[in-house]
Amino acid sequence: MVSATTAGLALLTGFLTGAVFRFLNVPIPAPPNAAGVLGIVGIYLGYVVLDHFDVGIDLVSYL
Repeated sequence: MVSATTAGLALLTGFLTGAVFRFLNVPIPAPPNAAGVLGIVGIYLGYVVLDHFDVGIDLVSYL
């Protein structure tokens, strides 16, 4: 589990990075709307749920 300090620092870092991108007037490398952000959250949740149930295959081992 992530500590509150780590989560807070991650949020602060993201905020400051976004502010720098806006200050420099360049597009952010992230979805520009809430639906895109929710898609990223969904990807994360799907990963965490499958990891919790230990479901999956190791594609790297097939190389």
